Amino acid sequence: MPSAPRLARLSVPILLLVVWIAVGGALGPFAGKLGEVATNDEAAFLPRSAESTKVLDQQKAFDQQETLPAIVVWTSGDEQPVTRAQRGAASRALDRAADRIGAVGPPTPAVPSRDGAALQGVVQLRPDLGEELPAALEKLRSAAGEVPGTTVRLAGPAATQADLSDAFAGIDGLLLGVALAAVLLILVLVYRSVLLPLVIILGAVFALGLACAAVYALARHDMVRVDGQVQGILSILVIGAATDYALLLTARFREELRAGHRREAAVRAALRRSVGPVLASAGTVVAGLLALLLSDLTNNRALGPVGSIGIVCALLSALTFLPAVLALLGRFAYWPARLPHSPEQREASAPGGVWPRVARVVDRAPRRIWACTLAVLLAASAFVPLLNARGVPLDEIFINDAPSVAAQRTLGEHFPGGSGNPATVLTDEQALPKVRRAALGTEGVASAVPLGAKGRPDAEAPQVVDGRVRLQVTLEDAADSDAAKRTVERLREAVRAVPGSDALVGGYTARQYDTQRTAERDRALIVPVVLVIILVILVALLRSLLMPLLLVATVALSFFATLGVSALVFRELVGFSGADASVPLYGFVFLVALGVDYNIFLMSRVREESLRHGVREGVLRGLTATGGVITSAGVVLAATFAALAVIPLAFLAQIAFIVAFGVLLDTLVVRSLLVPALVRDIGPMSWWPGVLSRR
Repeated sequence: MPSAPRLARLSVPILLLVVWIAVGGALGPFAGKLGEVATNDEAAFLPRSAESTKVLDQQKAFDQQETLPAIVVWTSGDEQPVTRAQRGAASRALDRAADRIGAVGPPTPAVPSRDGAALQGVVQLRPDLGEELPAALEKLRSAAGEVPGTTVRLAGPAATQADLSDAFAGIDGLLLGVALAAVLLILVLVYRSVLLPLVIILGAVFALGLACAAVYALARHDMVRVDGQVQGILSILVIGAATDYALLLTARFREELRAGHRREAAVRAALRRSVGPVLASAGTVVAGLLALLLSDLTNNRALGPVGSIGIVCALLSALTFLPAVLALLGRFAYWPARLPHSPEQREASAPGGVWPRVARVVDRAPRRIWACTLAVLLAASAFVPLLNARGVPLDEIFINDAPSVAAQRTLGEHFPGGSGNPATVLTDEQALPKVRRAALGTEGVASAVPLGAKGRPDAEAPQVVDGRVRLQVTLEDAADSDAAKRTVERLREAVRAVPGSDALVGGYTARQYDTQRTAERDRALIVPVVLVIILVILVALLRSLLMPLLLVATVALSFFATLGVSALVFRELVGFSGADASVPLYGFVFLVALGVDYNIFLMSRVREESLRHGVREGVLRGLTATGGVITSAGVVLAATFAALAVIPLAFLAQIAFIVAFGVLLDTLVVRSLLVPALVRDIGPMSWWPGVLSRR
């Protein structure tokens, strides 16, 4: 039985453990509840100040009730023109379906395509159907399927939203399970232990439960916005960050135990030597995420505070729960592996293997090492222009061939490319005739028809609200194509040129165009801000100016090399014709913030060793001491982000590859070779103007 003094020393760890167990038990279920407050509607991705957003806001005045359109497409099974009887049957089927599912207003009658081989009809659904949407669409599909001799498909916003909901359905269970399994496997291989990996995983799960509970409460009160993408990235960030911080702390703890310290003293020493790098690491990630608040895109801004909450919770877990468990378990935490007790055992278990050899190679030929790695990174960066970040086409949003994508493809084969996703022009009533002529005279426009009541085309009696009218403009090219975006740009110029029109152009293509332009503006603003913030944190931590500049430059180069490789992989191997407009910004924030983490872990240790043994020996000792743990942390983080690929969406798959590859590049090349070789070659001046520069 522990003595009274020892029991007093263990009271704080025991109390912390009890608190975290209570947190895990009470808040853990919230990790599966974020879906209740998540939204995947289009408003989550729109720029606040863009013209297309203003159109959406003004359109609300025209509609007595907001709707979610479902487009029904019929094609003849024998490739023959649809008959008049089939057209009548299709219109009657739409009426029956609208009654069954409680549609908003009567559906538009089925209309034939120009080639006569297809029919199209639109049913307006309530936008608040939520989980009832798949059932409503199934009833619509069933009723529409009663038209003899035809094949029916569902396209439009309602079908896309249903497919998005289906894609995110596994985000609570499948994504979390894959990420945790990958981390557990890697930790078992790294530590050759069973108990410690389970402790680290438990700490990450507790942190995730706390983060999800906080985000859930804020989202319920409309203080933050959560969508499926933000939800998935939050889980990955918390698990990856909590594991990385735990790896650094447990590595220090193991060093202290090997040095012969008792477990309480070993925990205190490990915390004292780890807290600076861990706080700086978390600070860089939080700062990078909060910089997203400068974005004009709603989902980018949402990720800033949500991701920051996750990082803070991961930090709390790593600095409180894990030390408490280590203080209670001591050497038993590494069971069934055994740590040395005697000096002879400690000498025999001194660090060996690959990292001392890497350190010797860097010491012998630093200039050759950094020159070769620099050349490789520059060569990879040369392919960055191949990355098309102007948006993902509709048929590539989903990794799998989702039903809504196939239906949209069929719609485009028989109707104008923009059919089903027309542009909307809002203009003053007296300017309508001239605006319509200007629209019809715009290259790339197939038709332009005023809208009457209930949003139906009506050239004779257009609906007027507060002196404004709507014009539905169908584009010749597919709504998600670059050609359609160029048409929208020309259309805006044409209708604005009409005197007194005060015209605005919105719709799907306009939103894509505005999102692309806004993402470009965000990158130009946020990237420098993130770099400056990280530079300030590094200067404060390393007490140097040249070294932080060197680290930021190498990580930025690693980011561009990653984008270059990603462009080749997406284009040549995977077959993506484009990337989401926000992909480069997300990749930058994650890679630069997380990439600097590993340099923080390395260079803080190098500085510590250099103060004792000189700069040259400090580089070699720091690289040897941190090589294994940082590599393990990088592999863990890469594996957790790679788990995002289980969600069948192109955006998350692209982010998964960019971050996973970039983290490995930072860990294995930049941190292991480029940075140590540069510091070894430059010598003490790399720490200018700090105290080490004078040694």
